[in-house]
Amino acid sequence: MWEILIPAVVVAVGTIVSSLRVLKEYERAVVFRLGRLTGAKGPGLIFLLPYGVEKMERVSLRIVAMDIPPQDVITRDNVSIKVNAVVYFKVADTVKATIVIQDYLFATSQLAQTTLRSVVGQAELDQLLAEREHFNDIVRTIIDTGTDPWGIEVTAVEIKDIDLPAEMRRAMARQAEAERERRAKVINAQGELQASKQLAAAAKMLQTQPAAIQLRYLQTVSEIATENNSTTLFPIPIDLFKPFIEKLGRTMGEAEASDEVDEALDVDPNDPALLAPPAPLRDHKSLRPAAEKAAAERAAAERTADNAAATDEGTRRESAHRDDQDVGERSG
Repeated sequence: MWEILIPAVVVAVGTIVSSLRVLKEYERAVVFRLGRLTGAKGPGLIFLLPYGVEKMERVSLRIVAMDIPPQDVITRDNVSIKVNAVVYFKVADTVKATIVIQDYLFATSQLAQTTLRSVVGQAELDQLLAEREHFNDIVRTIIDTGTDPWGIEVTAVEIKDIDLPAEMRRAMARQAEAERERRAKVINAQGELQASKQLAAAAKMLQTQPAAIQLRYLQTVSEIATENNSTTLFPIPIDLFKPFIEKLGRTMGEAEASDEVDEALDVDPNDPALLAPPAPLRDHKSLRPAAEKAAAERAAAERTADNAAATDEGTRRESAHRDDQDVGERSG
């Protein structure tokens, strides 16, 4: 009897042991009994009917990071680019992921590639570069909607890289450089404006205290001397030259007044009589009769010219009158 009982016990223990399965925390088992679905089991220790009556399919619940290979896309503004991305998803329903779809990993990858090309092709390049997060959400929503019947949940989609042509990169670099130069010029102009306002305020304050400008001069000289320079500059106030400038202005004014008097008297400055040494009593009063005589001669010449013009005009009128009379007599 023991010869029969011992083998039977060994077979029974072996059958029980072979029917036990251990599933990890992140795994689930989809059990089929004679080909029909019975449900999902796990995690931990589960029991399956032996001799092929029940079979199981292991499904991982961990998040899968799938890389989308680079896709050649033409944007809406006709720029050819290459875009690659990464998709993060996990199995939300183990039964659907096993029964509805044959290979959910391959299917999700293909759907992600087509969705990425479709979404990027409807956007312009500037929008794609500036609003990358917006397009990530659009792609994730579309993929999640497409994989929901498969029991797949898409958690995130990230566009990793946008490969631009070399010509487009150079054009964008020139645009960025021009924008930086514009900002630098604006900042420089704003700094000049603020500095001019501060200098104007400082000038007003120094104007109230004349001694302050001298202290400022001394401070500037002290700053220059501390730099170990071989040349030292001493700023000189412009007020020191003010008497010389005023005297020069008066001299130039007197010279201009003398020139005006000479022009009014119509006297040639190169006349030898004027270049001769002045007589003891010679002044402008001795030159007045000569100037009056010259003016009288010019007035007489002008009157003579006017009389000659009037005489010529009367002669022309008389000749025209005689011609009109001759014509009337001939016609009569």
